[in-house]
Order: sequence, then C-alpha cells, then structure tokens
Amino acid sequence: MKLNLSSQIVLNKIPEEFYHPRTAVERSELTRCEKIPTDIFPKVEEGAENIADEVMRLINQRRHEGRYCVLGLGTGKSLAPVYDALIDRYERRLMSFSNVVVFNAYEYFPLDTTSAHSSIAQLHDMLLDHVDINEQNIFTPDGTCPQDEVQEQCRLYEQRIQSFGGIDVMLLGIGRIGNIATNEPGSGLTSTSRLMLIDATSREEMTMSFGSQEPVPPCSITMGIATILAARKIFLTAWGDDKAEIIRQTVEGPITETIPASFLQTHNDAHVVIDLAAGARLTRIVHPWLVTGCKWTDKLTRAALTWLCQKVHKPILKLTNKDYNENGLSELLALYGSAYNANIKIFNDLQHTITGWPGGKPDADDTCRPERAKPYPKRVIVFSPHPDDDVISMGGTIRRLVQQQHEVHVAYETSGNIAVGDEEVTRFMHFVNGFNQLFMGSDDETIARMYGEIKNFLAAKKEGEPDTADVRTIKGLIRRGEARTACTFNNIPLDRVHFLDLPFYESGKIEKLPMTEKDVEIVRQLLQEVKPHQIYVAGDLADPHGTHRKCTDAVLAALDLEKEEGAEWLADCRVWMYRGAWAEWEIENIEMCVPMSPEELRAKRNAILKHSSQMESAPFMGNDERLFWQRAEDRNRGTAKLYDDLGLACYEAMEAFVEYKM
Repeated sequence: MKLNLSSQIVLNKIPEEFYHPRTAVERSELTRCEKIPTDIFPKVEEGAENIADEVMRLINQRRHEGRYCVLGLGTGKSLAPVYDALIDRYERRLMSFSNVVVFNAYEYFPLDTTSAHSSIAQLHDMLLDHVDINEQNIFTPDGTCPQDEVQEQCRLYEQRIQSFGGIDVMLLGIGRIGNIATNEPGSGLTSTSRLMLIDATSREEMTMSFGSQEPVPPCSITMGIATILAARKIFLTAWGDDKAEIIRQTVEGPITETIPASFLQTHNDAHVVIDLAAGARLTRIVHPWLVTGCKWTDKLTRAALTWLCQKVHKPILKLTNKDYNENGLSELLALYGSAYNANIKIFNDLQHTITGWPGGKPDADDTCRPERAKPYPKRVIVFSPHPDDDVISMGGTIRRLVQQQHEVHVAYETSGNIAVGDEEVTRFMHFVNGFNQLFMGSDDETIARMYGEIKNFLAAKKEGEPDTADVRTIKGLIRRGEARTACTFNNIPLDRVHFLDLPFYESGKIEKLPMTEKDVEIVRQLLQEVKPHQIYVAGDLADPHGTHRKCTDAVLAALDLEKEEGAEWLADCRVWMYRGAWAEWEIENIEMCVPMSPEELRAKRNAILKHSSQMESAPFMGNDERLFWQRAEDRNRGTAKLYDDLGLACYEAMEAFVEYKM
C-alpha cells in the first residue's frame, strides 16, 4: 500500500540541470544570484543523506587523526532527517560517535528542573540516545540556572567551546523569520552566546514540541551569530515550500540583521541544503529565464508572462516585443514569432480556466472547459481534513455544486478535537448540566457525574497536558455539530455528511500517529459506497502540522487500491485539489477557477462562521492575526485581482483548483 503518494505530486517539473548542474560552468551560470553555495535535492532524504555523508567523513577523519570532532547541533524539525541518516550510518557500523563532542545550539529559559521540553532532551531523543557518544562530551546551556547567573554561564560556554578548539561542523535549521538557533531578527554580527527573548513567530513554530504556545518559555540561551560563524563548516537545512521565501531572502537577498541567517553569506564554508519545495523561490527555479536558456512549456510560458505583466504593470494583451526583450524573454519571441502570438495563447489558456460550472455545464460544448458536461448530475465527495476546511477552502464552489443539482457529499476526515479550546467544553457542559437540572430534575446521574469529573479535570489541567478521552470526545462532538450546521446552511442533506474520524489523528497531541491501512480502508469504504464522479482533496502539502497531507495521502492511497483492483467507477472520476488554508495555487498551475459574486462571498463567510469554536478562541490560530473567514476572503479576492490585473474578467473573488492525474 502506497501511503505517501502526495510526495510524488509534481506540478512544475523542474529540469534536473536546474537543481543538479552537470558542470562547474553550468553551476556558475545558474547560481549567479545566490550568495551562499546551495544544493537542491528532489527529495528530503537525499539532502539529509548528503549532509550525513559529509559529517560522517569528517568524524571518521578526526578519529583517524586521533582528535575530537566538535559538532554544534540545533533541534529544529528540519534536522530530524539528518539525524535519522546519521543514526542509520552508526547502526550499520560505518561510523562511531566515541570521538564526538556536542554543543547544543540553544536552550529554553527559564526551565523547571523536571521539564520534559528542554532543547537538550529533544536532542537526546532525536540523536544522542541512539549513538555511542560519551555523556561527558555533551554540553548545553543550563536553562534552570538563576537569571543573574546566565551571563557568566554564557561566558563559560564560549570558553568551553574554545577549549575544544572551536566547532568543526554546525548543523542548523532556519525559522520562518530567518532565525538561526534562536538568534531572532535584530541579532548582530558580533553577538555571542546570550539570553534572548523568543519572537512570537518562533514561539508559534515551537508549539509542535510544547503542545501549545502558552508553555513555551519566554526566552532562550542561544549561541550568538559570531559563535556560529566561528565554526569551520556550517550546514543550513530547510524542507518544504513554507520555507521557500525565507530561503530566497537568505540566499539571494542582502545581508541584514532582520534576517540573521543572511550572515552566513560572510562565511567561507557555509552550505545551504534544501529540497525542491524549499528552493521554489530561488531565481534558477522560479525565473530560470533570467539565468539560463529554457525549454519552454505552456506552464513555464504562463509563469513568465504573469511575471512580466506584474513587472511592467500591464495586462497580457498589452505586452510588446520591447517588454519581452528588455526583461530576458527574447527566447519567447523567437519561439512564438511575436509578442502578440504569445500573449493571445496564454490569455486564452487562462480564460479557459474560469468557469461558473465546477461540476460541468450540461448540454454544452466542454472542449475548452475544465470539467466534463456529462455525466449530469454528478456524485461529488469533498474531503475535508478538519471540520471547517471544506468551507474555508472551497465554500463558494460547494454552494455552486449544490445549486447546480449535483449530489454533494462532505467527508470530514478527522475529528478536529485538539483544535477546540477548553472554554468551549465548559460552555457546552454547563448547557447539558443545566438541561439536566431544568427538564430532567437532575435525574440523569451520568450527566451529573461527568459534569463534575470534567469540571474538576479542566480546573486542575496543566498547560500542555493532554485531554482525557471523554474531553476529546466532547470536543469532537462540538466540531461535528458545527460541521452539520454549516452543511445545512449550504443545503447539503445530513445523510450526505460523513465523519470518518481517521485513527491517525487521535493521539490527543499536535504530533499525530503514523497513518496506516486502517485510515485508508475507512476512506476506501466511502469511495466504494458513493462511487463519485468528482473528488475534491486538500492540496495544502506544506501543512505545518501534517494533518492535511496525511488526509490527502489516505484518499490517494484508497484511489490507488481501487485502481489496482480495476474499479469501474474510476473511469468516470476526476480528482481536484484545493488550497486555501494557508495559500492559493500559483497561477501557472491553476486549471479551474470558480468565480464568486459579492453575495456568494458573504454566504461563504457565513458558512465559515458556523464553526464558532474556530473563531477567536481556537488554540491554533497561528501567527496570522486575521480570523479564518478574513484569511479566506483575502486569498479569494487576491486571486480575482490577479486575473483582473492580467486583463481577464473582474470578479469579486475566485477559488482555484488543480487536477490530480490518477
């Protein structure tokens, strides 16, 4: 069973020579905009193996010389694949850590002496407990010391690093705001180990370790920029497209204190190792025509013309030969013969993505339409990772499908229970207990008992403590009720609303369980029951918590099994991927775009508002201060404005989709 098919989704096939140049000359040409040597790999595992090989080589070399190898290690999730690769090499007896000295890059402050969330504890769990390193060779700042001793401790930490001859290799991840270790924006080039206030964005990224933001300590004791740059070799890693923009700024932008990672440009042996997703904003990937010759596909041409329109502030049909020549696109003129020919080709391609009939228009010529006219009406399943992603991402399209008489099913893949605040449970329990008192004379002993137990649990609950099974069940019921209300608002019958409650989600923590065949079989049963003509799945593959990706993997695995067994219904089924939870599809990838009127956008907002537990009190709002309905509207209006700026029809808002080819 293939449980990771989403990793094989490639929307823009990048020629191998762009990320793996064949010669030094090609590399020099392609990387002319990059100020730090950057290696891009198609898969995370390949990048991690590359770093692990270099670290192993150096450790083995130092052992041969009878010397220690000194490592500076971070604990970000980007480094986990590297540590896994190192553990694998140790288990295969290719290396030993007996001559390794480790300095932890940072530690949280203040820490309780019993805290299980320390940075060094994470490092032990990720690497140190799995190899033969001497415990006496592991050094870390002490997050439990009194504040008035921190400065002296930092001085001694720097001194201890120097006593071993300095750091040989520094392994770092990068935060979304360009922080390395916990050197936040504003950190200076000459800064050494010190106490640092943790930025709000960094705190949000740390929720994976702590369960929520509240228990994350306010400060950290971190190696400074000067300490890091003193290392003989530095590796900076990043994986996934949520890091693409900060990698671009780090590698191609100016050196600035607002992006501490940019100081790596001053180091003579720093290396950035990333996957294709994290490198998606680098010039050689996103705008290759600026650094080399290109093989012009329709998608690449669409991307180039969209970029050109934004650069010269013109709609597509007003671009001239002069615009092409002055902005590095003369190759397109040679290919198409004139700006007009290229303009009209891409204009028509974009025009054909717009449709008010997402389920296909019956009795119409569908040659240039994104969806087929027949069969009509269609059976449709919208897979929603959480009980609100459906309306946030494609609420307007759902209403349009229902209005156009299609049989719409909504399948909520997870309970969404960890994203409900405790105050919501308290509010609903007060209601149930009050109902018991008023209408049942307090006769229901189960309600009275559970009311007391849950009230006492929540009163004594510590920050980050997992909920009991009963509390999680109630939180799941709250989200079910909200989902049913939203579906009813969109005129979807409740017998077409499905709660799958996939087991992988039910860990009670942010970090989920591995997805298994059980999850896939639940999805598969629904597919076999409905036999849909259209399927909508989440395309948010950069989901910071991994739930959206796992949910999509479950659907794709189920479809793959059905395909293997020759299911006849698949021959008449198409799969569409939506986004919207964090970002929208790039315009070169959009294959269907559904417009919304002002009234339809308000209806979408009202459907989102039915999920009241996810408004201001939701535990995982993230670092975006806007509410979910505001984020969705801004994205949808942004897509419409882009189409308008390119000279196409002007709509209030638009929802975009990309087809998944089975």
